[in-house]
Amino acid sequence: MSDAPAAFALQGVTFKYGDRVALDSLGFSILPGEVFGFLGPNGGGKSTLFRLLSTLVPLQLGSVSVLGLDLRLQVAGIRRLLGVVFQSPSLDRKLSVAENIDCAGALYGLSGHTLREARNRAMANAGIADRASDRVETLSGGLRRRVELAKATLHEPSILLLDEPSTGLDPGARVDLWDGLRRLRASTGVTVVFTSHLLEEAERADRLALLHEGRLVALDTPDALRATLGGDSVELRCRDAAAMAQQLLDAFQLNVRIIDGGVRFEAATGGMWVGRILERFPAEVRSITVGKPTLEDVFLARTGHRLAPEGGGP
Repeated sequence: MSDAPAAFALQGVTFKYGDRVALDSLGFSILPGEVFGFLGPNGGGKSTLFRLLSTLVPLQLGSVSVLGLDLRLQVAGIRRLLGVVFQSPSLDRKLSVAENIDCAGALYGLSGHTLREARNRAMANAGIADRASDRVETLSGGLRRRVELAKATLHEPSILLLDEPSTGLDPGARVDLWDGLRRLRASTGVTVVFTSHLLEEAERADRLALLHEGRLVALDTPDALRATLGGDSVELRCRDAAAMAQQLLDAFQLNVRIIDGGVRFEAATGGMWVGRILERFPAEVRSITVGKPTLEDVFLARTGHRLAPEGGGP
């Protein structure tokens, strides 16, 4: 494994739209066989990076190798290694599952017995072998996503790229989709690379890169990222966040941050601070909550921003 080239290796990758920097000097590697995620808010650089890695836009500055091939010089060879599932649907609703997959097979140059074998294998891996004759318009959102997955893996790619794969799916369909991806990785060894703004989805990565304003702000396993914050995350809602932050600093020397009108800090044992703070500032504090750090807490700590605006929208 150590002698194998990285699935992706990036050095100094920068991408601009006019004067706006979408990707800012990115550098990291993705190992073969990993499930690797890019987590960040809309506008954080995920879509641009996805378009770059899937060869939809040319490299501007820096270098990218894909299983040892140069993205700047060997695009055709790289495309043969990739399977891509886009965020927007790419299925013909009036065709059956098998017909949609056959259309994709024709684009890969497959036909006859070879295409039938590839189609049957891809449908089995995606868990839709019993849906071959169903029209796509009759399928649920989760099943349609599995058809997209079958299309993308028809040619047995070495790397599978997925852009916001769970968008629009209910929780049960998300679980089914990721169960299928895990089975596919286990049976074929494919490298799975995905973008997401969903915390639940990001937890499924072996390693996770946090992107903010085109910059890489953290990269590690989800557990290791959470461990950087210590034991508990404490959030206070109060009348005057700025005044409370200063009072907590003066009274307890706490390292606090003001996030979306609340005051937050991390502590090894957050519960012990509830009584102390309420006793010291009974009139100022409206509510106080304690919980284990989440990936969003990590993102907050590194950037000062939430993954999504207050209210939960992406």
